[in-house]
Amino acid sequence: MLTPSLAQEIARDISAVIGFNVLITDGDGTVIGSGDVGRVGSFHEASVEVMRTQELATHTSSQAHALRGVKPGITLPLVMDGQAVGTVGITGAPGRVRRFGLVVRRQTEILLQESAQLRSRLLRERALEDLLRDIASYDADLVEPDLVLFRATELGYDLSLPRVAVIVGVPVPGEAGGHGPSQDVSVLRSELLRTIREVFADPQDAVTTMASGRFAVLHRVPRRQTSEAAAVTTAACRRVVDVIALHHELAARAAVGDVATSVAGLHDSYQDACDALRLGARVARETAVHTIGDLRLHQVLATVGHRTRARLVDLVVGPLRAQPDWPELRRTVVTWCEHGFSLVRTSAALYIHRNTLLYRLGKIERLSGQTLRDHRTSLALYIACLADQLDDLD
Repeated sequence: MLTPSLAQEIARDISAVIGFNVLITDGDGTVIGSGDVGRVGSFHEASVEVMRTQELATHTSSQAHALRGVKPGITLPLVMDGQAVGTVGITGAPGRVRRFGLVVRRQTEILLQESAQLRSRLLRERALEDLLRDIASYDADLVEPDLVLFRATELGYDLSLPRVAVIVGVPVPGEAGGHGPSQDVSVLRSELLRTIREVFADPQDAVTTMASGRFAVLHRVPRRQTSEAAAVTTAACRRVVDVIALHHELAARAAVGDVATSVAGLHDSYQDACDALRLGARVARETAVHTIGDLRLHQVLATVGHRTRARLVDLVVGPLRAQPDWPELRRTVVTWCEHGFSLVRTSAALYIHRNTLLYRLGKIERLSGQTLRDHRTSLALYIACLADQLDDLD
């Protein structure tokens, strides 16, 4: 699109390079860019005929004098997709400026094409951001899913294919909560978006920027989401985190929702991924990639009021919580339950000797007054420990 701001920028820059005034007109023959800013807004009569014929025209002093708003020089049509959209003129003796004519015209057309392509990309990016935001805030009572599906199809995405939502969180310097070396935020966000797209490169992977320092991916997965396929998605997230750390020196996190094949399902997957990112950063800070499947209980507990959680913790693990080694005891209970109440697997996961584990379990039983051989007791302790993890970081 030939806009006045773009035309003025092109005319000014080319005039400075060739040493002759360059002016650009729109489709009505009005000057919208000129090295001589006094000519901007005036009518250039010669441009009307040049656009009609799409042929170059030269004007001597006498010829220019007979035309409104024209000075000696050369005028050439600017053609986009076979249609004249304006003209570019060079002021000066025709014999001197003619040699610049075709070069200036071609350079101007190239700049216009690049501007049009950039505008097209920006419009597509904006449409993709709007699509992801519509999915993120989707309400079946307010929006027809077919409308969202149609908009996705227009952008080339089939939302009926199995997908998982992936959220990548990055502390972008200069934005809220961002840390690290100072850098132009818009440039950095573009570079981060490109990095994520290089990993999630399937044509059906929809990748865009969301809120400050947050990026979203609707990642296509196989129709049968096996454990192996899920591991591939997790590995891709780890690769994104590693590349961001390597090239941008930023500590990113990623989270994965569940598989979905509908607009409502993608909304839930997106919300689950957001919850996994938030909760994972609180209860598994040593891990950079989180899946909602590993955090379902935390997600449920997070919906319970703080006072209710605090009462549960106090009733179930109150005496334990008063111990100076409570974080260690809590980790032991959580690992014991998550590894099937197995001494071998639990001690291996905690990197401690079996006897050390037995000592800790005995201490937990003695202080709580409950036996861990009763799995219902162990599960009650487990849930209380998860609740305490959440409140410990509030």
